[in-house]
Amino acid sequence: MAHEPASGMGAIPDGDGTTFRVWAPHAEAVAVVGTFNDWSIGADALEAELGGYWAGRVEGARIGEEYKFAIKAGEVLLRMDPYARQVTSSIGNGVIYPRDSDLWLIPDDYRTPPWNEMVIYELHLGTFTDPPGDSPGNFESAIGRLGHLKRLGVNVVELMPPMEFAGERSWGYNPAHPFAIESNYGGPTAFKHFVQAAHEAGIAVFMDVVYNHFGPSDLDLWQFDGWTDNGGGGIYFYNDWRGQTPWGHTRPDYSRPEVRDYLRDNALMWLEEFRIDGLRWDATAHIRNVWGGSDPGANLDDGWSLMRWINDEINARQPWKVSIAEDLLGESAITEPTTDGGAGFDAQWDDRFVHPIRSILTLREDQGRDMTSVARAIDHRYGDDAFRRVVYTESHDEVANGSARLPEEIWPGNASGWHARKRAALGAVLVFTVPGIPMIFQGQELLEDQWFRDDHPIDWERLDTESGVVRMYRDLIGLRRNLGGTSAGLTGQHVRVHHVNQQDKVVGFYRWDQSGPNDDVLVVANFAEHRHEAYVIGVPVEGIWDVVFDGDAPIYHESYEGSGASRVEATAVEVDGMPASVTIGLAPYSAVILSRAI
Repeated sequence: MAHEPASGMGAIPDGDGTTFRVWAPHAEAVAVVGTFNDWSIGADALEAELGGYWAGRVEGARIGEEYKFAIKAGEVLLRMDPYARQVTSSIGNGVIYPRDSDLWLIPDDYRTPPWNEMVIYELHLGTFTDPPGDSPGNFESAIGRLGHLKRLGVNVVELMPPMEFAGERSWGYNPAHPFAIESNYGGPTAFKHFVQAAHEAGIAVFMDVVYNHFGPSDLDLWQFDGWTDNGGGGIYFYNDWRGQTPWGHTRPDYSRPEVRDYLRDNALMWLEEFRIDGLRWDATAHIRNVWGGSDPGANLDDGWSLMRWINDEINARQPWKVSIAEDLLGESAITEPTTDGGAGFDAQWDDRFVHPIRSILTLREDQGRDMTSVARAIDHRYGDDAFRRVVYTESHDEVANGSARLPEEIWPGNASGWHARKRAALGAVLVFTVPGIPMIFQGQELLEDQWFRDDHPIDWERLDTESGVVRMYRDLIGLRRNLGGTSAGLTGQHVRVHHVNQQDKVVGFYRWDQSGPNDDVLVVANFAEHRHEAYVIGVPVEGIWDVVFDGDAPIYHESYEGSGASRVEATAVEVDGMPASVTIGLAPYSAVILSRAI
């Protein structure tokens, strides 16, 4: 070890050698072993540094070599590097991996789309594609489907956690090695290629991170340097009742500076070293509260401050990148700026939308549908920014764990039937027209009817058999992003739910940005099986309005008939508190979207 160790944690290759640094405050001694020294424990001892750190530079330890830390704590413990970017498997060895940008194919000047233009597609790498053989999908096979997402109009993919987990298949919410990319998905270099391919297609990459717990299996962090209290997890974990989570007694100890640094370093690594564009934090309610609820006696103030600190770090370094919380408790403080006492997230998944809308769409009888509940879901927001919420009718949670895809929930055993496809489409219209950031789950645009599990890939043959549904999603996404220049209002902050007809089960709302032609948008949704040939509804101004979307158009399914005229004229007859009104056709379980033309 002739050279001075480099800064940083884990394995930092430099020329013909590598610096190794690890935090093990209770160790008597630490060495690094690997293929470069024939796994000899006595060959390359590390030197103690302040704060319980151990470090040293090993000549001849090069990129691609395998290694572990040998920690003497009475006995010798062989541990995987907590900061390892690459591992051979969840129970294997670390692999020395470069920290620089040499593996990027070309310079990447991609920038995340504006929040008011984002359309998120949530996907699980193992089931998004179905490569030959028995192996799960991976980054290489996923790249082959980016063209479909680009044609669909999606401009953000959100990956369920791709960090190294136990076994070959998993949802990903059991990270064994939080810094390493799952080896079955192709590892870190394949991930970089995926990010670059997505950026070249104009698609941002968000990724789920799991900071509410680790593991709980194949977890070398557990009692990492031999120390434990109360039989708990040791230096990386709470060792008392605060460690308990629904997934095991493995909540990180947010009070320890070294653990806080570990989580901060992880978040920044994905955004900076791997150039992704946003993070979606899993179950933030379990970071700020032991039981994930509102019991003040179980609050974790250190967890709350951790989220604020990391979000401030991201905003200071790359403010255009996005942090999304899955909190699901309806707390506005989650998306309030840290300067106002909030957690500083840019957006949060909105349970005030998904639960009431799914409930209303899945009711068998029309008479039970509550239009006031629909109106509240449309109008809900966190604070003064419409885009602080992510809206959806399907996510990995909604379509698993005893629940099914929305069409199957609507009509079990007949997900492709008329009622199921019509009401599922009605939900999609709301997702893409209400204020917020819209999100769909993989296969939703294919009318996928199988509940999500990590060993069942989506059925890509539906690209042909359900081409009408694919087209409908493409048209809705185009309107949401204003790609045709006729629906700028859907990118705006403003909404007015001005028409709530409980008797006929119709809701109408007006969206606008600056207001004017090609900006003002009217959405009218019929939640009943009854057809209206001449339905009167208020609009903000008289003149010509174009029907830019008809959910009953025959182009979407051969059984559809169309709602009515494609262009209507608003007259100066006050309706719904609006100065003008139009008469439109409204098909069963359908929505029409109108754009002000003149």
